[in-house]
Amino acid sequence: MISKDELKVGPGRILRRFTEREVQQLLEEWIDVYAKNAQGANIEAYLWHTFSAGAFPSVCKREAELRYAEQVAFEIVVLSNDRVSALLTDLFPTSCNASDYLVFPKSLAWTMAFTHEDGWLGPYFAKHARYDSLVVGDVRRSRDMQRKALEAERAKREAGVRQELVLTTQVVATRGIVSLAVALCTS
Repeated sequence: MISKDELKVGPGRILRRFTEREVQQLLEEWIDVYAKNAQGANIEAYLWHTFSAGAFPSVCKREAELRYAEQVAFEIVVLSNDRVSALLTDLFPTSCNASDYLVFPKSLAWTMAFTHEDGWLGPYFAKHARYDSLVVGDVRRSRDMQRKALEAERAKREAGVRQELVLTTQVVATRGIVSLAVALCTS
């Protein structure tokens, strides 16, 4: 079992780690969408059994990887199968120190289940029943986040230019005062 602070993914930055209560909430929401009717699938052992047992429609292996690569999201949740650790990252993870983990956007529009049986059983990719409408919201949020990041960067650059202009003005003003003082002293 990986402790809450030990879960790691790559590539990307960890934007935040979820609290135990938030992990349980994420888990409940994921189960409500993807494993609600998973009787006999033994999701207590592995959440991805909902897919391997056919309780929820999914694609696996190479097809799953291709579908995963097509998705759009700005913030991605990674939930370990141990139900203790979850984090938010900025890039689609392709590696994790948990052997079994789920990846999904906050909207739960889709999910990718990475398994310790990779290549034999999994990975699995599945879509929410309302995938189309949820993805539209994800794309909109992603564009909004990108726009805000660009605006922040632009504001930072403009602030730097303004600061440089102020410093240049101060240097010119100081030189002018020094020149005036020299002129007064020499006359």
